[in-house]
Amino acid sequence: MAVMTVLEAVRTALGEALDADARTFILGEDVETGGVFRATEGLKARFPGRLIDTPLAESSIVGVSIGAAHYGMRPIAEIQFADFIHSAFDQFVSEASRWSYRTRGESSLPMVVRTPWGGGVHGGQHHSQSIEAYYTHLPGLKVVAPSFPADYRSLLRASVDDPNPVLFLEHKRTYRLIRQEIDGAAAETVIGRSRVTRRGGDLTIYAYGLMLHESLAAAESLSAEGIECTVVDLLTLLPLDVETILETARNTGKVLIVHEDTLTGGFGGEIAALIAEHAFEYLDAPVRRLAAPDIPAMPYAHAMEAFFMPDRDKIATAARELAAY
Repeated sequence: MAVMTVLEAVRTALGEALDADARTFILGEDVETGGVFRATEGLKARFPGRLIDTPLAESSIVGVSIGAAHYGMRPIAEIQFADFIHSAFDQFVSEASRWSYRTRGESSLPMVVRTPWGGGVHGGQHHSQSIEAYYTHLPGLKVVAPSFPADYRSLLRASVDDPNPVLFLEHKRTYRLIRQEIDGAAAETVIGRSRVTRRGGDLTIYAYGLMLHESLAAAESLSAEGIECTVVDLLTLLPLDVETILETARNTGKVLIVHEDTLTGGFGGEIAALIAEHAFEYLDAPVRRLAAPDIPAMPYAHAMEAFFMPDRDKIATAARELAAY
């Protein structure tokens, strides 16, 4: 059985995409030498001329990708850290996300922007941001955030094959932490579908990225206490799998939404609104969110970083309170 880390799954998917279509190429800062996390390591030798180092200019990286995609190429852009992506925000808002709409669907934009996101790596305020709430506000853009290596591999391939722009979020804490036997593992191949990774009748937990793994660990410990949780791996944030979200909320009547972005304006609010609007009569308790506190950025001190980050103990505590409601 082939065991892969998240990072190995990403690298494998990139190699498969380059091998499958000569129009595919990778661009970004230091990608020729492997990138800061080594995601593209070894690919330059296998695919000469198809990895392009760029200046430290994220707006240009995304802008060049838009132009290349328009002219028939299939660019895969890497933004070295999600914290640096905001200088390209206007490229996403005014160009990439609106391309198909403003051409009445006559022109597609097959491009992927990959970026490592999230905390838990002692990266401080400039290397720990959760950016998903900004970009899930853009109809026309797809936002993918897997949790397991098999899904990273399959959904990255699906993102490259998609005719429209995809922002592919890779939680940097999981790169070498999470391993999985790939052969025979469940692997989602369709953007926009979630997966129930654990079933229980007392409450439902929704999560993605690192928080999915923390939620599964919390659910395991709660099971020993007689509290059984359903855990949903969202996989794709835009578009959301509305059907699975509502079905699991109705099945248990109590829901906990977990993300490591700050609470106010965080992506969990969208899920909460969806459930409140369409499954209210099934609820046995108020919708509960667990997220980072509303402070401007990730603290540098390790103890304060731990205070900022949701984890399995905090999730278990919130789930106990919800189960007892």
